[in-house]
Amino acid sequence: MSKLSHYGRKGQARMVDVSAKSATLRTAKAQAFVRLSKEVLAALPSNPKGDPLEVARIAGIMAAKKTSELIPMCHPLPLSHAGVDLAIEDGGVRITATASTAGPTGVEMEALTAASVAALTVYDMTKALDKSIEIQDVFLLEKTGGKSGDFRRAPKPKPSTRR
Repeated sequence: MSKLSHYGRKGQARMVDVSAKSATLRTAKAQAFVRLSKEVLAALPSNPKGDPLEVARIAGIMAAKKTSELIPMCHPLPLSHAGVDLAIEDGGVRITATASTAGPTGVEMEALTAASVAALTVYDMTKALDKSIEIQDVFLLEKTGGKSGDFRRAPKPKPSTRR
C-alpha cells in the first residue's frame, strides 16, 4: 500500500500539492444502491414531490460540482462531465455516477459524491412512505488516468443457489 498523501511529515492533514502534475484526461465511475420496498417502488411515478429519480439525477450532478466544498482536502476541479443514471431494479434503485476532467488530479471523489447525494435524494423524496429505506453499496467501480493508472473493480461472484 502506498503512502497516504494527505498527511504531512508530522501527521497533520494537508491538501496535496498537484501544481507540478500534468493535466491528463481522468474519469471515474461510482455506484450506490437504494433498497426500497415493493410499495415504495410502485409509488415512484405518483410521488407528489415530483419524479424522485429525476430530482436525484440533478442533485447528484450538482453534488459532483460541489465536492471540494464538502470534502476538506479535495481540489476544486473543472469538470468536463458529470452524469448520474438511475435504474429501477428488483429491490430498489441502482445509481451510477460518472465524472471526468482534464486536470492534474482524479475525479473519484466527484463520482462517489454524486452517487451518494443522488442516493440521499431518493431517500428524501420517498421517506414519507417508508423510514426503513437503506442506502447500500456505495463504491468506486472504475477510474482512468493519473499516476496510479487505471482501476476496474472485479465483478462480484453471484451467490450460489445450491443448498
